[in-house]
Amino acid sequence: MAENKKWKKKTGLGRGLGALLEDSEEKEQISGAGATIRGAINEIAIDSIEVNPFQPRTDFNEEALNELAESIKVQGIIQPITVRALSETEFQLISGERRLQASKRAGLKMVPAYIRTADDQQMLEMALIENIQRENLNAIEIALSYQRLLSECDLKQEELGDRVGKNRTTVNNYLRLLKLPPDIQIALRDGQISMGHARAIIGIENIDLQLDIFKKTVKEGLSVRNVEQLVRDLTSNKKETAKSKEEIHPEIVKLQDKLRSHFGTKIQIKADKNNKGEIKIPFVSADELERIMEILKV
Repeated sequence: MAENKKWKKKTGLGRGLGALLEDSEEKEQISGAGATIRGAINEIAIDSIEVNPFQPRTDFNEEALNELAESIKVQGIIQPITVRALSETEFQLISGERRLQASKRAGLKMVPAYIRTADDQQMLEMALIENIQRENLNAIEIALSYQRLLSECDLKQEELGDRVGKNRTTVNNYLRLLKLPPDIQIALRDGQISMGHARAIIGIENIDLQLDIFKKTVKEGLSVRNVEQLVRDLTSNKKETAKSKEEIHPEIVKLQDKLRSHFGTKIQIKADKNNKGEIKIPFVSADELERIMEILKV
């Protein structure tokens, strides 16, 4: 049989995605090609490969791609890409987009590839897991990939942990990042803050406070420990405030509200069990102090 022009079997064995691809490593033959897919590395024409529509990563570092291209020019592609066959001469990328892009920049016409059988859901799962395990994804990209595996691939969290080689706690820590406000997620994605910073900020439930802590972190260059302490202090103060509110006698609360309305400022009344205490009348300017003095007729 004449050798297919778009791909040919290459001798030797290579490392693939292992157990992640076992479900799709069916022993099959591409019609007219005369070669067994399982366990083989094939040389495929670059112009016959379509991009992966399920590629979870859209941002690739140009400098890193150029460095990889230069390496490929010298050493070739050490790790084959993975594709699925659409026909005898057409393929679709499953994983290895950085290698494919770098190979194009290096001027290669053919690339080594594993050919797998996969439906759309398997394509997505393979691409996501391969990226999580082999690429330097940032924390938000990993979190989004985990979320897609759960929602689009119908995986449970226990199954997800097994697939990506992480325990459930680690997976949950990443997924929680997606509950942060968009500004904080973007900063984490762009490297302005670390995952440690983000995990500390999640400890605060109030979104406004989360954003305040985030802005302070970036502005002052706070360390993760600084942010953790800041969150602990805020949480402690919140508990103390809640406790103090519970201990205030209802009559004191009514009087406090009445005085706040009368003076137009946040007056605080503190009283102990013996009815001893104090009244605080805060002001923020000389004009406000003068206004309060007029009300007091002093």
